[in-house]
Amino acid sequence: MSTSPDPLARTIAHVAGTLSSEHFPTGERAALRRMVPGQPPPLYFYRFALRHLPETWERDEADWITLAAGIALMAPHAHRPGSGLGKALGEGGYSESRLERLLQSEGDTRRTLLLRAVRFLAAKTRPFDWLDAARLLLTRNPEKREHVHRHIAREFYTIVDQQKKTA
Repeated sequence: MSTSPDPLARTIAHVAGTLSSEHFPTGERAALRRMVPGQPPPLYFYRFALRHLPETWERDEADWITLAAGIALMAPHAHRPGSGLGKALGEGGYSESRLERLLQSEGDTRRTLLLRAVRFLAAKTRPFDWLDAARLLLTRNPEKREHVHRHIAREFYTIVDQQKKTA
């Protein structure tokens, strides 16, 4: 686990490490990968949640299902601390319009669009810091949520602008 004082950062590092471990059962990882927002999760998710997620996970169950599914999709190379979601999307060539739809979305639409972005990054083997995705889903305060959006957009456009200068 990370030595970060942020409990969410420690949880995300633990979840990513667990799901990426060679000792994590491949059948269970596959079941977690298949989870879809709005659908009941497999029994494996509950076992995983009870063992590895914060005690309050049920309050944000749909978001934790999405986070577990996304990390499982990218495992074993899912989590790269310090390399934000916006940076990974920019480096991968993700479109501006898709990022805009993701950042403007809510609820199950946001969860679905995040999983699509994760599949895009997984196909390009672009791990990122899952703390960004966790904050994107779990932040409820509108001002803090807007800060998360700006952070992701800033990283994205920093990369996009650098790519334009070198092209």
